[in-house]
Amino acid sequence: MLYNPFGKDQVKISRVGLGCWQLGADWGEVDPTVAKAILGASVDNGVTFFDTADVYGGGRSESLIGEFLAESKLQDEIFVATKLGRFGDLYPDNYTAAGVRERVEESLVRLKTDCLDLVQLHCIPTEVMRQDEIWEILETLVSEGKIARFGASVESMEEALLCIEKAPALTSLQIIFNIFRQKPIRKLFDTAKAKQVGIIARVPLASGLLTGKFSIDTSFEETDHRNYNKDGNAFNVGETFAGLPYEKGVELADKLKAEVPEGMSFAQMALRWILDYDAVSVVIPGATRVEQAKANAAIADLPQLGDELHQTLRTFYKHEVRDHIRGPY
Repeated sequence: MLYNPFGKDQVKISRVGLGCWQLGADWGEVDPTVAKAILGASVDNGVTFFDTADVYGGGRSESLIGEFLAESKLQDEIFVATKLGRFGDLYPDNYTAAGVRERVEESLVRLKTDCLDLVQLHCIPTEVMRQDEIWEILETLVSEGKIARFGASVESMEEALLCIEKAPALTSLQIIFNIFRQKPIRKLFDTAKAKQVGIIARVPLASGLLTGKFSIDTSFEETDHRNYNKDGNAFNVGETFAGLPYEKGVELADKLKAEVPEGMSFAQMALRWILDYDAVSVVIPGATRVEQAKANAAIADLPQLGDELHQTLRTFYKHEVRDHIRGPY
């Protein structure tokens, strides 16, 4: 595993983390025993960064993490990044000090801790980010010791750059970044590095498209966001299949299979591609099986992709992918 300084205070985290949205059951049901086994396998393979949110399963993901860390006595070893802003009565325009504080207190209980390592605004409206109040609320919570750091999970480059401008104390930005979503390379990375803002890369496998295992006939459970949100009917379409229409995404993934280096899987190539950018502090693939968690962690030990492959994937994005992306970007 590789470990990286994260944000302004230089705390060390693993460059491969675990995205815990899947543990909230929005990717199909995951048994709690299996969920804890996934957390354990990730830790055993060097992962020290878990990303979750209060809204994942209505607190289920946070609770499972809290129970796992307490049972394994790993609270001081694992960095837990959570999010608020889409759960309870905050969204879309009720981001009061009392409301934010209540969400933080609930996360503290579920995660069984006295101080949250990182709280991220969870894709809240842009107009709320433009106001000073939300940032002042977070700074107050830091001063009180309720949260150690704050960041933001955003949908677009406009929002990412706005957060950096509005909040000098910002620790991190979480963005959609993968082979199908390459805009941050030119629009954000240099600024983030200059300001010591860590980048958390989410949706790294484009909801599974970049595993190369899906076909036009693949079906998903009714409770899986890849079913109910494939066209953005529940939340931002970019969170599902990176904003690509499913059929187009399968077609594009099939075209890329010929580029996978010998000895790597498609998913490993896609994850290694992200880690090749030093602006990225951590990539957070999810897992619904222990084997997936182990395979994800192992990509940190793979060699970097060559310059020629990087150029091929950049050209592919510009000419084959970019015009098909839907949603804020």
